[in-house]
Amino acid sequence: MRIERVDAADDPRLADYRDLTDVALRRRLEPAGGLYIAESAKVIARALAAGHEPRSVLVQDRWLADAEHLLDGTDAAVYVVPAAIAESVTGYAVHRGVLAAMHRPAVMPVAEVITGARTVVVLDEIVDHTNVGAVFRSAAALGADAVLVSPRCADPLYRRSVRVSMGTVFQVPWTRLPAWPEARGILHSAGFTIAALALADDAIDLESFAASRPASVAILLGAEGDGLSRPAMDAADVVVTIPMTGQVDSLNVAAASAVAVWALGRH
Repeated sequence: MRIERVDAADDPRLADYRDLTDVALRRRLEPAGGLYIAESAKVIARALAAGHEPRSVLVQDRWLADAEHLLDGTDAAVYVVPAAIAESVTGYAVHRGVLAAMHRPAVMPVAEVITGARTVVVLDEIVDHTNVGAVFRSAAALGADAVLVSPRCADPLYRRSVRVSMGTVFQVPWTRLPAWPEARGILHSAGFTIAALALADDAIDLESFAASRPASVAILLGAEGDGLSRPAMDAADVVVTIPMTGQVDSLNVAAASAVAVWALGRH
């Protein structure tokens, strides 16, 4: 660990943390640079516990002791900056005090992630990072074995996804699927029944499906508004719905994932 004080917002050492509110920029920069941003001591601690390696840390003076405790024994640079510099560089008020630029782990093969799994969550083209993070938090809390994301799904390691998940993106195994219908073949070969959570005339209610659930289930979830893509719906073996009352036709996708994982876990 190397502690370095930085007093200029344009210092090149802070390049990893610049303009974090620009989603399009981060999508281009992070995968190409092999980095993601972890925010808050709790999230960084979970990333380190998962074996992820930090490249550097951006911290304000009053949180320096927390950063030193977290990074003891690592080779990461710790950049100590005034609050105004942190806000100027990142584009927002860094209330949680600590940001870390972490090296991305290698993408795991799908077969390795789902081996032995009974319940996995599949995210199809969900582009809202907040929803992705919330799904991971529900998956961790309610016992899903893994999360699989489609090629066009938002990045689970994007800063907002990580923050909303409370770092559970580091404890729930996950990886990217190929496009449909190739993904369908992989899941079927592994013995999974693909259950699309959607509205349809021939849908089975969740409680009935859960009561006689197959041994291995992949819960397929789509984006709010557009719902599941046509290729994803075509890949599903069954359509399952959560019965609604109060003139509400659906739940937020993160809430729906929590209900489905909980119901399947009961059986």
